[in-house]
Amino acid sequence: MLHFELVTPEKLVRSEDVYMVVVPGSEGDFGVLQGHAPLMSTIRDGALAIYRTEKGEPETLSIVGGFAEVSESGLTVLAESVA
Repeated sequence: MLHFELVTPEKLVRSEDVYMVVVPGSEGDFGVLQGHAPLMSTIRDGALAIYRTEKGEPETLSIVGGFAEVSESGLTVLAESVA
């Protein structure tokens, strides 16, 4: 499982283990699974899709701007705001 954290300047919104997250990157959407290569990207306003299981339906959250970082410890999305 992929460890995922969603953070805004005000608080930690999510911290959980999920199957995959699709991030609205500034250069296009990208999916992150466990074991993804390290990456840092700016993100555009859009929908973050969170898949809890491989075949499950995604939960979507609207986010505004920020950064996404993929590291050995998982995916951290630092968003300006979450709607």
